[in-house]
Amino acid sequence: APGSSPPGAASSSLPASSPAQPASDADLCARLVSSWSRAVLDGDTYGDYQSMGLSHGQYEILRDVVAAARAVRERQGARAAGQLIDRRARHACTERYRHGTPSGGPWA
Repeated sequence: APGSSPPGAASSSLPASSPAQPASDADLCARLVSSWSRAVLDGDTYGDYQSMGLSHGQYEILRDVVAAARAVRERQGARAAGQLIDRRARHACTERYRHGTPSGGPWA
């Protein structure tokens, strides 16, 4: 019929999508540490690292990030503290996973 498209024509006009890249260990660490740091800073929670789904090393990063964020929040407010959390978590997690996954077991 005039003006009709051949079967499958609609799907061929869609852009080809590439498979999603899995998040790196450093990205996952930064997301987890940032999220939990905000919760801890807001006083919503503070549990052991295993209940948060963190390794011991990630929990050490969280403790450092939260301590720094508390000081910044006192001086500069919540927004500055949130920005610091993101920066510090990203930097520390990138350093932690720079050479791959740290050895010492899954909770290291």
